[in-house]
Amino acid sequence: MSRVDLPKFQTRHGYMTERIQLAYITAAKESGLLPEDAHRMPEIVSLTAPSNRKYPIQFWQLYSVLGQDPIVGLVHRFYDRVFADEPWFTQVFEQVGGVRHHVTTQASMWIDVMGGGPYYHGGEYRLSFHHTHNAMALMNDKGAERWVSLMRETLDTSGDLMTDDPRVRLSLNTFLSHFMTKYAEEFAFEDRHLFGETNGPFKRQINFMKMTTEAIQALSEDDLSQALKEQGVDLSQYPDKQAMISKALMM
Repeated sequence: MSRVDLPKFQTRHGYMTERIQLAYITAAKESGLLPEDAHRMPEIVSLTAPSNRKYPIQFWQLYSVLGQDPIVGLVHRFYDRVFADEPWFTQVFEQVGGVRHHVTTQASMWIDVMGGGPYYHGGEYRLSFHHTHNAMALMNDKGAERWVSLMRETLDTSGDLMTDDPRVRLSLNTFLSHFMTKYAEEFAFEDRHLFGETNGPFKRQINFMKMTTEAIQALSEDDLSQALKEQGVDLSQYPDKQAMISKALMM
């Protein structure tokens, strides 16, 4: 099924949503994952995931697909692993609180960022305070490696919480990778992207029939070639951008 009815759950901005969205979009544009005009594209900036499954789910759109219970469920399964792990790792969390405390606070942060509304009071200041005061003993290579390993185990065994939309796992991996990169830079440990495949480069859906001549001419050569390929055009007959533009104008 190429389309799905969304949103399944109503969304709202949280305390962190917009700032984290802007930070990710800026970084993703620099790395080529998102187009330069990504901040103006509704498929990207909306809190509702695109119904067309050809478009990826941005992680601030996850709440529109999952709602609260699966997000809390994922966090709960993760902390069940944390509190059953080796003492050097577990005790850092125990000093702050029990499983219920950690599930409540982390799930609130996830929901806040993922479009579920203002749940994580204190926002980025609170998150930074937690890592520099409560979790500092684990903000290093050893701690990050163990955290990532347990989270990946959780994701790998929690397909039942992710619906049948394959985009959800990619989006969760993207969310976690974004924050792991952020923490690696802040605390000078190795950046570990071990959660699995993340969202690939955004490929806009182009309909030449609905575009003006100027809009078609303004497309990049890559966008033109990709759109023509999807229309079944043999690109060997159109060796340069001008030839592809001429073909697009005839469609």
